[in-house]
Amino acid sequence: MPPTPSPLLALAFTPGLGPRKLKALLEHFGDAASLADASAGALREVEGVGPKLAQTIVAFRAEGERRAAEERARAERLGVQLLTLDDPDYPASLRGIYDPPPVLYVRGTLPAHLQGDLDAVRAVAVVGTRRASPFALELSREIARELARAGVVVVSGLALGVDTAAHEGALEAAPGATVAVLGSGVDRPYPAQNARLARRIADGGGAVVSEYRLGTPPRAEHFPGRNRIISGLARGVLVVEGGVTSGALITAEFALEEGRTVFAVPGRARDPRAAGPLELLKQGAVLTERADDILSELGWRRAPSAPPKRDAPELTGLPQELLTAIRQGGEPLLDDLVTATGRAAPELLSALMTLELKGLVRSLPSGRYAAL
Repeated sequence: MPPTPSPLLALAFTPGLGPRKLKALLEHFGDAASLADASAGALREVEGVGPKLAQTIVAFRAEGERRAAEERARAERLGVQLLTLDDPDYPASLRGIYDPPPVLYVRGTLPAHLQGDLDAVRAVAVVGTRRASPFALELSREIARELARAGVVVVSGLALGVDTAAHEGALEAAPGATVAVLGSGVDRPYPAQNARLARRIADGGGAVVSEYRLGTPPRAEHFPGRNRIISGLARGVLVVEGGVTSGALITAEFALEEGRTVFAVPGRARDPRAAGPLELLKQGAVLTERADDILSELGWRRAPSAPPKRDAPELTGLPQELLTAIRQGGEPLLDDLVTATGRAAPELLSALMTLELKGLVRSLPSGRYAAL
C-alpha cells in the first residue's frame, strides 16, 4: 500500500498559504495532524490567518489531499524524495529560518553534513555572478575543491559562472560533496546547459533540491526565494564576485539575517563585479583568499596534509629568474617584478603562467604572486 500523503504536503497546495504562515500554523498546533484537523475557528486564532484564509484551508483539504497523492506518485516515478517540514530528514538548519519551504524536493542524496542543527552543519555556500571573470571562476573552483577535500559540502545555485565553477570544483575533490538549489522543479534544471551537471551531482551522491513542484519552469521571481534556501543549508556564505544588487548579495543578506557567517573575496577597485564583495567587506564580512580562511573562521581547522612527492621541475632562463624574484620579494605585485627583473610585463605574464602550471607559483586575489 502506498504511504498516506503527508498532511503538510496537502496543505502546501492551499491557495494563499505561504511558507511563513504554514510554519506559524504548525508551531501553533504542534504537529501536522492537529493542523490538518483544525476548524476554521481554531485556525483564525493564529496571527496572520484571517477568516478568508481559514475558510480556504478547510474547504481545500480534499483537493489538497488529492493533489498531494498525485505529486507523491509522480515523485516516486522520477526517483525524487519529498521532505516536509515535519520530516525528521528535513535539514534542521533550513527548518530554523524565518520562512522555510514547507516541502523540499530532493533529487539524489542530501549529504550527512547537512543534518543536525546549525552548529553541526558542515557546509558553505559559494555564490557569485553569472558573468564572472576568469580569475573568479578559477578561484571559485579552487576554493570549492579545497573545501570538499576538507569534508565540507559546497552549496550553490547551478547558475552559469561562479555557481558552476563551485559545483565542478567540489565534484573534482569528492563525489557527493555538493548540493545545487534550483529556482525551478528538480526535473526542470536551469539553465538547460547545466542539465548534465545536475545529473552528475544527483547521481554522484550529492543532491539537487528545490521548493518548487515537479514540472515548475524557472521564473525570475523564484530566484530570490531560492537564495534563502542556499543560505539556510549552509553555515556560511562566500561571495566571490557580484554587483551590489546581484542575487549573490541577496543570498548574503539572507545569511546575515539568519546568523550565518559571510565571507567575501576582495576584488579590483572600480570593477563592477567586485562591488558587492567590497561592500560586504566594509560591513564586516570575512576577507577570503583561500579555503583555509573559511575553515579557520568556522573552527574547522584541518591537519595539514603532506603534499605529494614529485620531482622538482627543471627551470632555466626567465622562469627561474622570476621564481627567484618572487621568493625574495615575498608576495610581489607584477609591477614589482618588472622592476626586479627589468623585463616587460607581457613577457613576465607568460613566464608566470608557466610557473603556475608547474605548481610553483600561485596568483593571489590581491594581484600579488606567491611562491609555493
